[in-house]
Amino acid sequence: MEYDFKQFKCRHYIFNYLSNSFAEKDIKYIADMQEKCYAKIKSKLEIVNDITINYFLLNTPNEVGKLYAITHNDDDDEPCNGFTLMPNNIYCVYNEDVKCIGMHEDTHILSYTINRPDCAFIREGLAMYMDEKWQGKSNELWCKQFIDSNKLCKLKNLLFNDYFYKTDSNLTYPIAGAFIGFVVNRITMKTFLKEIYSKNEDVKKLLENSMQLTIKEIECEFIIYINSICK
Repeated sequence: MEYDFKQFKCRHYIFNYLSNSFAEKDIKYIADMQEKCYAKIKSKLEIVNDITINYFLLNTPNEVGKLYAITHNDDDDEPCNGFTLMPNNIYCVYNEDVKCIGMHEDTHILSYTINRPDCAFIREGLAMYMDEKWQGKSNELWCKQFIDSNKLCKLKNLLFNDYFYKTDSNLTYPIAGAFIGFVVNRITMKTFLKEIYSKNEDVKKLLENSMQLTIKEIECEFIIYINSICK
């Protein structure tokens, strides 16, 4: 699958886009937005080193899904809006309706210069925390809705990758983002990065040791936190 990409370069990015696409029309806007995201992520995560990120802006989820299968040597070519290919490549949809740019994938690439935790809930949680929203609504408001409808997933289950990936992302992703926001609010971003994100160990024990609570107590405190800010 070959594409004849054009390129637009700025300080921290190389954007690859197709002729006569929405991406080509908006390329300067895209570059400006991503540079702002880059600066915010670096500041929030206290990242010192710079890295150039390569964006590949495609027209449809089908194209992105097929490229995922090719780059991962995988039979799964299901449509998707975006994915990160380490060390510094992002493939995403940019069209009239779907504009898969912003904080999420960039947070993955930049945070992986610190570490790439084994736990998907922690990895995606940090990216979703930086995103702040899921489908236009804050992570916290989603969690409040899940609490009220008794759909909030158990924290101890979410820490296992098999459970996380098998469960609807409309549940897991906003919960992950809101949870990391809760943790950062309790122990600071610096402590979270040092004591949890930077370690590839039993994440349950890391959370319990860092927060000085059992996993059940952490979950209870998380629910109290959500209820207190989403009245």
